[in-house]
Amino acid sequence: MTRGKNALLWIAALGSALPLAVAAAPKTVAWSNTVTLGANGSHMLGNPEAGTRLVEYNSYTCPHCARYNLQSEGVLRLAYIPSGKISVEVRQFPLNPIDVAAAMLAACGPKEKFFLNHTALLRSQEKWAAPISYATGAQQARWKHPDLGTRNRAIASDLHLYDVMETRGYDRQTLERCLTDKTEAARIEAQRAAAEADGVVGTPSFSINGKLLLDTNDWASLRPQLDESLR
Repeated sequence: MTRGKNALLWIAALGSALPLAVAAAPKTVAWSNTVTLGANGSHMLGNPEAGTRLVEYNSYTCPHCARYNLQSEGVLRLAYIPSGKISVEVRQFPLNPIDVAAAMLAACGPKEKFFLNHTALLRSQEKWAAPISYATGAQQARWKHPDLGTRNRAIASDLHLYDVMETRGYDRQTLERCLTDKTEAARIEAQRAAAEADGVVGTPSFSINGKLLLDTNDWASLRPQLDESLR
């Protein structure tokens, strides 16, 4: 009888301890879904306290930027960022008014939407940028209009950027607000000015932990340096 009673007490004690053990288990953070706003409105994906901080300087009309995104985006999200050891920050370096309009659309809405917007614009670049090469003089003049909203609406309409963003679930009213946001336009210009001060002259360019990488403008040349920084 005593043995059976002791067994019941031991089972009860074990059962009461189980929730404590589960509660004490370390929490896993989904770094691949963690987005933080950086200086001047840039966007960072991953652990903001990561030991390795990769910065990409981007422009949406840059074919090399589109190629880099295609080669690197999946690998970074699956093999690098989840560890919490690396974060990836995108800073805008617009080369023309079209880049500014696209960057304002990429930043439209909650910060968590940015990286998918960013990828959507770069992956569809070849299609929406094609009309640039045969734009009429009137269109080119519209794309340089001094009024921000007039200029951006013309670009978004002529290059079908509205269509790209509508596939991301945006409605026209929301996109209009984003394209006329002078505060966001100022942030993008500030990102460019800061990049120029750091020595950036073209896109894509990269820095790791604040050091601008020389002769590095694609995933093949970046990846060995990124791996070295993690050792």
